[in-house]
Amino acid sequence: MAVKIQNQLGNIDISNDVIATVVGGAATEIFGIVGMASKNQIRDNLNEILKRDNYSRGVVVRQEDDGIAIDVYIIAGYGTKISEVCRNVQDKVKYNLHSMLGLQAKSVNVFVQGVKVIED
Repeated sequence: MAVKIQNQLGNIDISNDVIATVVGGAATEIFGIVGMASKNQIRDNLNEILKRDNYSRGVVVRQEDDGIAIDVYIIAGYGTKISEVCRNVQDKVKYNLHSMLGLQAKSVNVFVQGVKVIED
């Protein structure tokens, strides 16, 4: 599926993979995030941190009647305040979606799939 935007010049279709890449890039820039996690770790047989080209596995984009809803699956760093990290992810994702794609996210849900010790 894609998000469809109509303006005076025509139609714009933004695919969910593009949205997932923008969301994943925004999330991994936040201090305290070790990386993205897969939503279905057992089905995908992944226990490692997702690489940059696999952000779409760690982000779920849902179209709803009054906007889009984003689910972000992350791995947090040990010793960070998880509630602050999640709030920062929500703010950064909403800002990047609005500034880069012109989309308003109705909700950004952050799911912490694990905690990993950050090595120096």
